[in-house]
Amino acid sequence: MRSLSVDLGDRSYPITIAPELIQSDSWVEHIAGRQVCVVTNVTVGPMYLDAVLPRLEGRQVSVVSLPDGEQHKTLEQLGDVFDRLLGDGHNRTTTLIALGGGVVGDMTGFAAACYQRGVAFIQIPTTLLAMVDSSVGGKTGVNHPLGKNMIGAFYQPRCVVIDTNTLASLPQREFAAGLAEVIKYGLIVDKPFYEWLKLNWQALLERDQDVLAEAILRSCENKARVVAEDEREAGRRALLNFGHTFGHAIETATGYGSWLHGEAVAAGMVIAGRLSVELGWIQTQEVDEFANLLAQAGLPLQPPAEMDCQQFMSLMARDKKVVDGSLRLVLLKAIGEAVVSSEASSGAIERALAGCRG
Repeated sequence: MRSLSVDLGDRSYPITIAPELIQSDSWVEHIAGRQVCVVTNVTVGPMYLDAVLPRLEGRQVSVVSLPDGEQHKTLEQLGDVFDRLLGDGHNRTTTLIALGGGVVGDMTGFAAACYQRGVAFIQIPTTLLAMVDSSVGGKTGVNHPLGKNMIGAFYQPRCVVIDTNTLASLPQREFAAGLAEVIKYGLIVDKPFYEWLKLNWQALLERDQDVLAEAILRSCENKARVVAEDEREAGRRALLNFGHTFGHAIETATGYGSWLHGEAVAAGMVIAGRLSVELGWIQTQEVDEFANLLAQAGLPLQPPAEMDCQQFMSLMARDKKVVDGSLRLVLLKAIGEAVVSSEASSGAIERALAGCRG
């Protein structure tokens, strides 16, 4: 078992990483009271509910099974969770358990933040992307047709339970999407991790258990460190959004669920890398190197052909990182050193987009 802590004072919480964690009782101590509501989806529930529910014997348990997919990450769908909580009489000592990928985790966390003005919740992520990114750090929310994750709250879980066995059943496309978030940490804050990833990339692609567990641990360590320094994204935490401003624009333009989040982030990181070259901060071959790793995983390196610079600029103008009308992008000063910058002109962005398309 590997473990670490997200250090937030009296709201600190553990992250544990090991095979067969769902079947253990190690996480049950983090349940607040007698009532529990497990939120999952129609894909994950049939695979893992039978392992979770025996851990909850003796408690009042409700189960909500949501539709699967980013297109269902809406306020309307969130109403199903509130309907079940209210219909089954859950009170302020209830605990919500998010059993699924990033969509389930984000929606469950937001429901926990809102229900009776805040109840406990536990993250049990079942996708690589959720394990290394969305389950850690307390960002919760839903999408809006005009922008991704624009409605939500910062709300931390009681614990994060990462059962690496769940990755065995993860479709290859979703596994690859998670690798985009893994490599992001090396690019923005941890060059030694990036160098380690280059050496172990093939083993990761083959889902070697030891290498995979180490990659998850180091990704979570990086995110936990940044979140502890800047929980509500007043400064340094914005670095975690490398590739995300372009990626969110792609997701919004193409319709949520058409591109997986990690796929959009992969293309977004390449665009941001090319833009960093335009500003004279890194070299073209450095972008080519990490783009090659993404390509080996089967991830897209180009934005959708139908998206031009004007559409990107229009969609990114609604991004949460826009301050007083200024678009701030996360770019690379060097491999392992990201910065938030408003220096990029629309001309430079257009040239970066053109560079991605060859």
